[in-house]
Amino acid sequence: MNDDGRQDGTKPIGIDELLEQVRSGFVRVGAREAAAAAADGALLVDIRYAELRERDGLIPGALVVERNELEWRLDPQGSHRARQAVSHDLPIVIICNEGYASSLAVASLHRLGLHRATDLTGGFQAWRAAGLPVAEA
Repeated sequence: MNDDGRQDGTKPIGIDELLEQVRSGFVRVGAREAAAAAADGALLVDIRYAELRERDGLIPGALVVERNELEWRLDPQGSHRARQAVSHDLPIVIICNEGYASSLAVASLHRLGLHRATDLTGGFQAWRAAGLPVAEA
């Protein structure tokens, strides 16, 4: 047993190391790449919480799914899936506020077999800073 009480002999890691590990498993995209991917049929998914969407606005055409519902809504085999979740091969770009929570969400989606999921580097703030379209909530 470790000093931290873990019986499996592993050491806990910090969030920075966890982010580095999960991000090594996929290629992240920039704001303009995300917009181009959406134009080519990728599903943009905004996982920001309501207060941020109300404050900063929405990306036109993005599916809004709060983080705590993401896996249930995007699993193509799930009973609570969004109508857009049609295939494990669907290209998906996850968007949070600044590009941190989205990376962890992508790792979870990959475990569900959504192998083409990625996230937007810098999140919604990078989208807005790039001058891409934003609509009022």
